[in-house]
Amino acid sequence: MDTSWDTEVQAIAALEEPTRRRLYEYVVGSPDPVSRDEAAAELGIPRTTVAFHLDRLTEEGLLDTCFERRSGRTGPGAGRPAKLYLRSNREIEITLPERQYAVAGRLLAAAVEDAEASGTSPRAAVNRRAREYGEAIGRDAGDSPVIEILASHGFEPRADKDGIALVNCPFQRIAQEQPKLVCGMNLHLLAGIVDALDLPYEARLAPSPGHCCVRLVPAGLGSPGGEE
Repeated sequence: MDTSWDTEVQAIAALEEPTRRRLYEYVVGSPDPVSRDEAAAELGIPRTTVAFHLDRLTEEGLLDTCFERRSGRTGPGAGRPAKLYLRSNREIEITLPERQYAVAGRLLAAAVEDAEASGTSPRAAVNRRAREYGEAIGRDAGDSPVIEILASHGFEPRADKDGIALVNCPFQRIAQEQPKLVCGMNLHLLAGIVDALDLPYEARLAPSPGHCCVRLVPAGLGSPGGEE
Protein backbone atom coordinates (compact mmCIF):
# COMPACT_ATOMS: atom_id res chain seq x y z
CA MET A 1 0.00 0.00 0.00
CA ASP A 2 1.23 3.47 -0.80
CA THR A 3 1.11 5.48 2.44
CA SER A 4 2.66 8.60 0.92
CA TRP A 5 -0.34 10.85 1.54
CA ASP A 6 1.57 14.04 0.70
CA THR A 7 2.49 12.57 -2.68
CA GLU A 8 -1.14 11.72 -3.39
CA VAL A 9 -2.24 15.25 -2.53
CA GLN A 10 0.49 16.73 -4.71
CA ALA A 11 -0.60 14.61 -7.67
CA ILE A 12 -4.22 15.72 -7.32
CA ALA A 13 -3.11 19.34 -6.90
CA ALA A 14 -1.36 19.13 -10.27
CA LEU A 15 -4.79 18.96 -11.88
CA GLU A 16 -5.88 22.26 -10.34
CA GLU A 17 -4.28 24.18 -13.25
CA PRO A 18 -7.06 24.38 -15.93
CA THR A 19 -4.88 23.76 -19.01
CA ARG A 20 -3.19 20.80 -17.36
CA ARG A 21 -6.54 19.34 -16.37
CA ARG A 22 -7.86 19.70 -19.95
CA LEU A 23 -4.79 17.91 -21.28
CA TYR A 24 -5.15 15.12 -18.75
CA GLU A 25 -8.82 14.65 -19.66
CA TYR A 26 -7.95 14.60 -23.36
CA VAL A 27 -5.19 12.00 -22.94
CA VAL A 28 -7.19 9.63 -20.71
CA GLY A 29 -10.20 9.96 -23.01
CA SER A 30 -8.21 8.97 -26.08
CA PRO A 31 -8.26 5.29 -27.16
CA ASP A 32 -4.61 5.55 -28.25
CA PRO A 33 -1.50 7.24 -26.82
CA VAL A 34 -1.38 10.95 -27.66
CA SER A 35 1.50 12.97 -29.10
CA ARG A 36 2.29 16.55 -28.20
CA ASP A 37 1.32 17.69 -31.70
CA GLU A 38 -2.04 15.93 -31.48
CA ALA A 39 -2.80 17.46 -28.09
CA ALA A 40 -1.76 20.93 -29.25
CA ALA A 41 -3.97 20.72 -32.35
CA GLU A 42 -6.96 19.32 -30.47
CA LEU A 43 -6.92 21.87 -27.65
CA GLY A 44 -5.56 24.85 -29.60
CA ILE A 45 -2.61 25.29 -27.23
CA PRO A 46 1.02 26.06 -28.20
CA ARG A 47 3.13 22.93 -28.45
CA THR A 48 5.66 24.20 -25.91
CA THR A 49 2.88 24.72 -23.38
CA VAL A 50 1.51 21.26 -24.09
CA ALA A 51 4.95 19.68 -23.61
CA PHE A 52 5.44 21.43 -20.27
CA HIS A 53 2.10 20.32 -18.84
CA LEU A 54 2.24 16.77 -20.18
CA ASP A 55 5.69 16.29 -18.70
CA ARG A 56 4.48 17.68 -15.37
CA LEU A 57 1.62 15.17 -15.38
CA THR A 58 4.14 12.43 -16.11
CA GLU A 59 6.38 13.54 -13.23
CA GLU A 60 3.40 13.33 -10.87
CA GLY A 61 2.67 9.78 -12.02
CA LEU A 62 -0.67 10.65 -13.59
CA LEU A 63 0.50 9.83 -17.14
CA ASP A 64 2.96 7.35 -18.62
CA THR A 65 4.98 7.75 -21.82
CA CYS A 66 5.98 5.51 -24.69
CA PHE A 67 7.77 6.07 -27.99
CA GLU A 68 6.46 5.17 -31.41
CA ARG A 69 7.04 6.01 -35.07
CA ARG A 70 3.65 7.14 -36.29
CA SER A 71 4.81 7.23 -39.95
CA GLY A 72 5.17 3.46 -40.00
CA ARG A 73 8.61 3.79 -41.55
CA THR A 74 11.62 2.00 -40.11
CA GLY A 75 15.35 2.00 -40.68
CA PRO A 76 17.64 4.88 -41.61
CA GLY A 77 15.80 8.08 -42.43
CA ALA A 78 12.65 7.06 -40.57
CA GLY A 79 13.23 9.79 -37.97
CA ARG A 80 13.08 9.64 -34.22
CA PRO A 81 10.11 7.96 -32.53
CA ALA A 82 7.52 10.40 -31.18
CA LYS A 83 7.03 10.72 -27.44
CA LEU A 84 3.46 9.66 -26.64
CA TYR A 85 1.38 10.01 -23.49
CA LEU A 86 -1.20 7.68 -21.97
CA ARG A 87 -2.95 7.12 -18.66
CA SER A 88 -0.71 5.58 -16.01
CA ASN A 89 -1.65 2.56 -13.92
CA ARG A 90 -1.21 4.53 -10.71
CA GLU A 91 -4.31 4.72 -8.53
CA ILE A 92 -4.85 7.82 -6.42
CA GLU A 93 -7.42 7.99 -3.65
CA ILE A 94 -7.72 10.72 -1.04
CA THR A 95 -10.31 10.72 1.73
CA LEU A 96 -10.68 13.08 4.67
CA PRO A 97 -10.45 11.75 7.28
CA GLU A 98 -8.22 9.09 5.78
CA ARG A 99 -9.82 5.75 4.92
CA GLN A 100 -8.21 2.52 3.73
CA TYR A 101 -11.08 0.76 2.00
CA ALA A 102 -8.80 -0.78 -0.63
CA VAL A 103 -6.86 -2.46 2.18
CA ALA A 104 -10.06 -3.81 3.70
CA GLY A 105 -11.16 -5.11 0.32
CA ARG A 106 -7.90 -6.96 -0.25
CA LEU A 107 -7.92 -8.49 3.24
CA LEU A 108 -11.54 -9.60 2.99
CA ALA A 109 -11.15 -11.03 -0.52
CA ALA A 110 -8.04 -12.99 0.48
CA ALA A 111 -9.80 -14.24 3.61
CA VAL A 112 -12.79 -15.53 1.63
CA GLU A 113 -10.44 -17.45 -0.65
CA ASP A 114 -8.56 -18.83 2.38
CA ALA A 115 -11.81 -19.92 4.06
CA GLU A 116 -13.05 -21.71 0.97
CA ALA A 117 -9.74 -23.49 0.48
CA SER A 118 -9.19 -24.53 4.10
CA GLY A 119 -12.70 -24.88 5.48
CA THR A 120 -11.98 -22.47 8.34
CA SER A 121 -14.49 -19.83 9.34
CA PRO A 122 -14.42 -16.62 7.29
CA ARG A 123 -13.93 -14.54 10.45
CA ALA A 124 -10.92 -16.56 11.54
CA ALA A 125 -9.48 -16.18 8.05
CA VAL A 126 -10.03 -12.41 8.16
CA ASN A 127 -8.31 -12.14 11.53
CA ARG A 128 -5.33 -14.19 10.35
CA ARG A 129 -4.94 -12.11 7.21
CA ALA A 130 -5.22 -8.89 9.23
CA ARG A 131 -2.53 -10.02 11.68
CA GLU A 132 -0.21 -10.97 8.80
CA TYR A 133 -0.79 -7.58 7.23
CA GLY A 134 -0.01 -5.83 10.52
CA GLU A 135 3.16 -7.87 10.91
CA ALA A 136 4.21 -6.87 7.38
CA ILE A 137 3.63 -3.20 8.25
CA GLY A 138 5.83 -3.60 11.33
CA ARG A 139 8.61 -5.35 9.43
CA ASP A 140 8.63 -2.72 6.69
CA ALA A 141 8.60 0.20 9.14
CA GLY A 142 12.24 -0.09 10.17
CA ASP A 143 13.06 2.25 13.04
CA SER A 144 10.10 4.58 12.54
CA PRO A 145 8.29 5.58 15.75
CA VAL A 146 5.04 3.71 16.31
CA ILE A 147 3.08 6.98 16.29
CA GLU A 148 4.34 7.72 12.77
CA ILE A 149 3.58 4.18 11.61
CA LEU A 150 0.01 4.29 12.89
CA ALA A 151 -0.52 7.78 11.46
CA SER A 152 0.73 6.70 8.04
CA HIS A 153 -1.97 4.02 7.98
CA GLY A 154 -4.82 6.34 8.86
CA PHE A 155 -5.33 5.65 12.58
CA GLU A 156 -4.62 9.20 13.83
CA PRO A 157 -2.89 8.03 17.05
CA ARG A 158 -2.87 10.16 20.19
CA ALA A 159 -0.61 9.22 23.10
CA ASP A 160 -2.25 9.67 26.49
CA LYS A 161 -1.79 8.50 30.08
CA ASP A 162 -3.48 5.17 29.28
CA GLY A 163 -1.45 4.30 26.18
CA ILE A 164 -2.24 5.24 22.59
CA ALA A 165 -5.75 6.15 21.50
CA LEU A 166 -6.69 5.80 17.83
CA VAL A 167 -8.93 8.68 16.85
CA ASN A 168 -9.75 7.48 13.33
CA CYS A 169 -10.92 4.13 11.98
CA PRO A 170 -9.55 3.60 8.46
CA PHE A 171 -12.48 1.29 7.72
CA GLN A 172 -15.21 3.46 9.24
CA ARG A 173 -18.00 2.96 6.70
CA ILE A 174 -17.64 -0.83 6.77
CA ALA A 175 -17.33 -0.79 10.55
CA GLN A 176 -20.68 0.96 10.83
CA GLU A 177 -22.34 -1.93 8.98
CA GLN A 178 -20.23 -4.83 10.29
CA PRO A 179 -18.78 -3.67 13.63
CA LYS A 180 -17.82 -7.08 15.04
CA LEU A 181 -16.05 -8.15 11.86
CA VAL A 182 -14.15 -4.89 11.37
CA CYS A 183 -13.27 -4.40 15.03
CA GLY A 184 -11.84 -7.90 15.12
CA MET A 185 -9.89 -7.18 11.94
CA ASN A 186 -8.51 -3.96 13.43
CA LEU A 187 -7.59 -5.72 16.66
CA HIS A 188 -5.55 -8.37 14.88
CA LEU A 189 -3.99 -5.89 12.45
CA LEU A 190 -2.76 -3.72 15.29
CA ALA A 191 -1.64 -6.75 17.31
CA GLY A 192 0.44 -7.74 14.30
CA ILE A 193 2.12 -4.34 14.25
CA VAL A 194 2.82 -4.50 17.98
CA ASP A 195 4.27 -8.01 17.75
CA ALA A 196 6.44 -7.26 14.72
CA LEU A 197 7.92 -4.18 16.39
CA ASP A 198 8.19 -5.87 19.79
CA LEU A 199 6.47 -2.89 21.41
CA PRO A 200 5.64 -2.66 25.14
CA TYR A 201 1.93 -2.45 24.26
CA GLU A 202 -1.06 -4.70 23.75
CA ALA A 203 -3.90 -4.11 21.33
CA ARG A 204 -7.22 -4.09 23.21
CA LEU A 205 -10.82 -3.70 22.18
CA ALA A 206 -11.96 -0.45 23.80
CA PRO A 207 -14.87 1.05 21.82
CA SER A 208 -15.28 4.78 22.35
CA PRO A 209 -17.41 7.33 20.45
CA GLY A 210 -15.44 9.03 17.71
CA HIS A 211 -12.52 6.60 17.98
CA CYS A 212 -11.31 3.34 16.49
CA CYS A 213 -12.62 0.41 18.52
CA VAL A 214 -9.05 -0.59 19.44
CA ARG A 215 -6.44 1.18 21.55
CA LEU A 216 -2.90 0.28 22.52
CA VAL A 217 -2.34 -0.09 26.25
CA PRO A 218 0.86 -0.81 28.19
CA ALA A 219 1.62 -4.54 28.15
CA GLY A 220 0.44 -6.40 31.24
CA LEU A 221 -2.01 -3.70 32.30
CA GLY A 222 -5.11 -5.45 33.59
CA SER A 223 -6.89 -8.25 31.78
CA PRO A 224 -6.74 -8.32 27.97
CA GLY A 225 -9.80 -7.42 25.98
CA GLY A 226 -11.60 -10.17 24.14
CA GLU A 227 -10.67 -11.00 20.57
CA GLU A 228 -13.23 -11.68 17.90
